[in-house]
Amino acid sequence: MNKPLRRIAIFCGLLILALLVRANWLQYVEADDLATDDRNRRVLINQYSAPRGDIIVAGKPITGSVKAKGSDLEYKRTYEDGPMYAPVTGYASQAVGMTLLESTYDSVLSGQDDRLAFERVTDVVTGKERRGGDVITTIDPSAQKAGYKGLTDLKARGSVVALDPRTGKVLALVSTPSADPADFAGNSLKEGELFQKLNDDKSKPLANRAMRETFPPGSTFKILTAAAALEHGVVTDVDARTDAQSPYQLPQSTNKIGSQAGDGVCNKASMKTAMQYSCNNVFLDAALKVGQDKMRETAEKFGFNEDVYSDDFGDLRAVKSLYPENLDKPGTALTGMGQGSLTSTPMQMAMITAAMVNDGKVMQPYVVDEVRSPNSDPLEKNEPKEMSQAVSSETAAKVREMMEHTAREGSAQRALIDGVTVGGKTGTAQRGVNVQDEVPYGWFVSYGMKDDGQAVAVAVFIDPTDMDISREDISGGSLAGPIARSVMQAVLQD
Repeated sequence: MNKPLRRIAIFCGLLILALLVRANWLQYVEADDLATDDRNRRVLINQYSAPRGDIIVAGKPITGSVKAKGSDLEYKRTYEDGPMYAPVTGYASQAVGMTLLESTYDSVLSGQDDRLAFERVTDVVTGKERRGGDVITTIDPSAQKAGYKGLTDLKARGSVVALDPRTGKVLALVSTPSADPADFAGNSLKEGELFQKLNDDKSKPLANRAMRETFPPGSTFKILTAAAALEHGVVTDVDARTDAQSPYQLPQSTNKIGSQAGDGVCNKASMKTAMQYSCNNVFLDAALKVGQDKMRETAEKFGFNEDVYSDDFGDLRAVKSLYPENLDKPGTALTGMGQGSLTSTPMQMAMITAAMVNDGKVMQPYVVDEVRSPNSDPLEKNEPKEMSQAVSSETAAKVREMMEHTAREGSAQRALIDGVTVGGKTGTAQRGVNVQDEVPYGWFVSYGMKDDGQAVAVAVFIDPTDMDISREDISGGSLAGPIARSVMQAVLQD
């Protein structure tokens, strides 16, 4: 063979070898990634080739599947009370993908989970259509409905979270405005355009405000400030007068901060009185005396600065609530009243409230109680999990004493329920740099306890941007308090 032919033969041989290596690489190394790649049409076809399993609330499915017309994606998702449950279910859309429970438990719901291998084999043998498993939630439908109705009646952007303090079960998870996932469950051009319109909407109907957005918590954070002051010995007697003057002179600043209740009530008030009337001076002073390190340490024990839900919540994880580091003295003082650079999710504020009921123990929130096979066999079961002992039981009891006094005699009276022990705290949080130009947020946190030990903790957040209401009429007690009351009633009096 002459030299040019030999070179061509070697080159061709190398090309064939490269093709063989690439083919084997694709077949054996990248096969799994390619098989599950979202851009692989076969993945979608397989996901929607059979009816999906259901997401269950109180024994009833809130999802379903119907035959899709004119598509190689055979079935599409349906939803019962879709807008109300969207922050729980998420969406399974042939056009835009999946979120929340639909995404986290897709392998079970679509029947492709390895734990369902036996069912798949028996279905093939018997000629049955592939079946998906079910996801059983912890949601209380009455509480969910009460929270959703309360916010939609106000036409408010907002959220409601209700927790079982002893277990961490999520009883309500509401975010408004919302959208019906069924409206864009298919893959038509019209549904894709609708989703884009919802995604571009300034009111953010696709957002999950309960867990995916943070806001200044305002005066609801005062329950944590009180817990930190008690835990670290800054306050030993909640009935004793303090030396916190009103208006309060911020350290290293010319600013003085007053309270809506007035200087006559708040000047050198006790912590219990300060909680009752939401006196800023007492909590500013308490945070300053506790100090930034111990304030942040206490906040972190309640869950701040940690992605605490990632293990159990999967795609339902919450964004971090933030208690910043390296605050100066004015910044530390401002966190005492829930302002400054402090931010929180409504879920986080519900966790703090629940911990006060649970003797200072913070429980891991969870929204999925059980996952079952198509034959109702259990695949996994969530159990209560303690995250931390944030404060002592004695501290938690003193905070409850103040919150219950605030509900009986103070700004949280709108949450009172006959025959139920109720504690509460209102909050009005300023936002933005020019606070006079921005409407404030309204907050309310509360708990209800019955003599038999049944309890519920609630956080309500309201953004009144879209509401026809004057700035002077915005308060957590008047707007959010009645919603919290109705949610607690739904849980405790059904």
